[in-house]
Parts: sequence; C-alpha cells; structure tokens
Amino acid sequence: MTMFWLLASIAGAAIALQAVMNARLGVLLHNPLLATTIAFGCACLVTLVAVLLVNRSVPDGNTLQKIPLYLWGAGLLSAFGVGTFYYLIPKMGAGPMMSWALGGQILLAMLISHMGWFDLPIKPITLTKVAGVIFLILGILLINRS
Repeated sequence: MTMFWLLASIAGAAIALQAVMNARLGVLLHNPLLATTIAFGCACLVTLVAVLLVNRSVPDGNTLQKIPLYLWGAGLLSAFGVGTFYYLIPKMGAGPMMSWALGGQILLAMLISHMGWFDLPIKPITLTKVAGVIFLILGILLINRS
C-alpha cells in the first residue's frame, strides 16, 4: 500500500507524456481527433492483448448485460477528455493544460470520494482538504502566471 503513491505518480507522468506526444501527433496530422483515434486504437489493442494474456478469457454476454448502461459512458468521457487534451496542449502548452486538468480532476475526485459514488469508500471533505484545494488553486494560478 505504501508504494501506491509511487505507482500513481508514474502513471500521472505517463499520462502527461502521452498527452504531449499525441498532441504533437494531432498537430502533424492537422487533426486532434485523428490523433485521439490512433491513441485509443493502440490502447485498445494493447489492453485487449493484456486481458487475453492475463485472464485468458473475456466476459460472457450475461455478465455484460448486467453492467449498468451509464458505466459504458466512461468511454465517451475518455474520448472527450483525451481529445480535448490533444486540442488544447498545442494552444496552451503542456504545463498550463495539465495544471488546469489536474485541478479539475482533483476537485471532482474529492466530490466523488465525499459522496461515495460508484461504490467507492467515503472520504469526507474536511477543512484540511478545503485548505488543500485553496492552495491547489493558488498553485495553478501561480503556475499559469505569465
């Protein structure tokens, strides 16, 4: 458990690097949506191979039918978020884009945890967390100051 922070940090760095690389791909292709399509195509292929290697099976139709319809919408959110990253990074720069994106992620994640949505453990918003959010917003403003 104590090393999860390291893995999370590495995953965040990977997201920043892939976003910048694919944003550049979108610039070179003159189409951030095409870059998004390529990124998701590669990701789909890699994860499908990983699932087949690790699980050696896929869920049956009965299992898939039991999944609430709204959960399939996560793919729409991914496409929107990733496509927006690829569009904005060349316009804003990597640091500003990622700082605003991270701020939005943390704020919504805190609300999700506070409410316990999607059967997650409830982690109430405290005064300490509110202070952290204030410092986060101040940090984002300082990062983006010209």
